[in-house]
Amino acid sequence: MIIALSEYGIRFINLIYMLPISTQLILILSALGSINGFIVALYLWVQPSKNLSNRFLAAMLIMISIRTLKSVLYHFNPDIIIIILQIGLSACFLIGPLLYFFCLSHLKLITHQKVRWSYHLIALVSVITIIGIIFPYQQHLELWRNLLYTLINYVWLMYIVLSFIVISPKIKSITKQAKLTQDDIWLLSVFIGNAIIWLAYFTSSYTSYIAGALSFSFILFIACLLVLFKFKDKVIKIKYADKEITTEEADLLIDRLHLLMKNEELYKNSLISMPQVAKRLGISTPKFSQLLNDNLNKSFSLYINELRIEAAKSILVSNSNQTIETIAELCGFNSQSTFYSVFKKQTKLTPAKYKEQTLNL
Repeated sequence: MIIALSEYGIRFINLIYMLPISTQLILILSALGSINGFIVALYLWVQPSKNLSNRFLAAMLIMISIRTLKSVLYHFNPDIIIIILQIGLSACFLIGPLLYFFCLSHLKLITHQKVRWSYHLIALVSVITIIGIIFPYQQHLELWRNLLYTLINYVWLMYIVLSFIVISPKIKSITKQAKLTQDDIWLLSVFIGNAIIWLAYFTSSYTSYIAGALSFSFILFIACLLVLFKFKDKVIKIKYADKEITTEEADLLIDRLHLLMKNEELYKNSLISMPQVAKRLGISTPKFSQLLNDNLNKSFSLYINELRIEAAKSILVSNSNQTIETIAELCGFNSQSTFYSVFKKQTKLTPAKYKEQTLNL
């Protein structure tokens, strides 16, 4: 067995060198998903938390990786060793169930199942293993290529439907709240990605047999980006967790900030920057940013522009004959168009309309 696989590997590598560059590129892209799938699965499996949903996801990625790797090998070399085809289809039989249990565990519903998940999976593994022993692919080609291939794909679809039923309450709550958390995005991404891969394989007779492997490569790339963003956000939270500004300190800093702006009118400087204000307050720029975001719920530009608009309002209602352009410049705006845009956004009125309405009160 090992010798046969080694010989096949050598023949496959020699075949790759003979392919056109464009075909080699497709081969690399389609195989990339399988290779990265194994790597991501290993990463999820060795996490210290031993999260059950991560274990199910890791197992599902391994099954998809085996399935897609089989597709790649068969697509580019139809003279593939038969046992590889059997292993690939056997792995496909478990993708749907693992998705189903991932959804249950991710939503903390796994304990509510009457039948333990382990018994469920052991039964499925036993079924496909026994079928493989009694009816090996090499001796029952038509059985595997027709009946079993169709059955395996519909079992996968059945579990996709069951998974949708499990997550549908979550989808409804997301629709009502119109807000997605990182966990929501992760759950929906895994489910939708799995469904897309199934669809790609199911419709491969109308498109291309390699479409499933290519779709897995693309979906896994997107999923890896989501993981990176999630990890980055977690790192940022940990980084600032021990640097949280106390309420008392925040109140003192806010009072000093308001007094600084009132006395020195720093906002009227069109080139004012966050580091400059932070330096005047005697704190670091990150801490000043944290103060604005966490305690005032504002960005630096919003805070400065609010002060500029308040100053502009005062000038507008003072019966001054100054032009809009001059007022904009006096209040720290470097262009009249920016002044108009910010003023209307904050007051829902143009400067002229605001002046007219206020003076007629």
